[in-house]
Amino acid sequence: MDINEFLRSRHGAARTETLRKAGFTKRALAKAVNDGAVARLHRGVYTSADADPDVVAAFRADGLLTCVSAARFYGLWTLGGAEEVHLSCSTGLARRRVVHHGARLHPDHPYLPVAGVADVLIHALRCLPELDALVMVQSAVSLALLSTDFLRSKLPGNRNGRIRETLDLVLPRADSLLEVLAHTHFTKAGLKVQMHVDVPEVGEVDCLVNECLIVEIDGGTHLEGKQVKKDQYRNNAAMRGGLLSLHYYYADVVHHPERMVAEVLTVLRKREAGRFAPARYAPGWVPPS
Repeated sequence: MDINEFLRSRHGAARTETLRKAGFTKRALAKAVNDGAVARLHRGVYTSADADPDVVAAFRADGLLTCVSAARFYGLWTLGGAEEVHLSCSTGLARRRVVHHGARLHPDHPYLPVAGVADVLIHALRCLPELDALVMVQSAVSLALLSTDFLRSKLPGNRNGRIRETLDLVLPRADSLLEVLAHTHFTKAGLKVQMHVDVPEVGEVDCLVNECLIVEIDGGTHLEGKQVKKDQYRNNAAMRGGLLSLHYYYADVVHHPERMVAEVLTVLRKREAGRFAPARYAPGWVPPS
């Protein structure tokens, strides 16, 4: 493996110590720099031309990526990137366009300048808006990287009360960030929400709201022809079983949750008022079964 291949496996940057352990001699490193194959960021750190900017920023600040800036290195969901780099720096000194987080209490990433997943999530819970932190924690739990009980044990006391309330919103199972967001929005609106319910003749549905309204949270595959037909047949089966059905997409759940919740409440209120009850046609208008 040449030095650029090795650096690419480290997102484009590594310390001298790491490179030496991988078999690259001092002479080989000097030659790579002279040939322009790699650059020396500063004493003890080498980078490739295509190095990850966040990784480079971490090495330059002598810190570790954390919070939302570390999410992608663990495969965690996020609602968007950050303009600033979130770092835990050994010096704690403020830097331009850097959000500094506190000390780390758990093992760091084994070879990248990234904080350990436990510290990443604790920092996110203390730093980010509730929903942004929630989806990160939910994905970590879904990936079995840690548990909410573990995080609760690390967040004692009154000052962490709000954070522990966020952990209460984590689901035992969520197949996408849209599901956890929809569940949170419906729950906060005072609705009874059951996730991943097996409905007779319909199959598993994403949400069953107030035991009468199916809400499906559809991704891109639901726009494909075969899936559209399958969804329509599922809707028909739900109607035969006396259940109403609504469908929402990414933009609805992430960008317009208030409108989504308002529509759900409208349908539920109309059902309660009898607007979806059997029509008062003359007897015999509908043939007997």
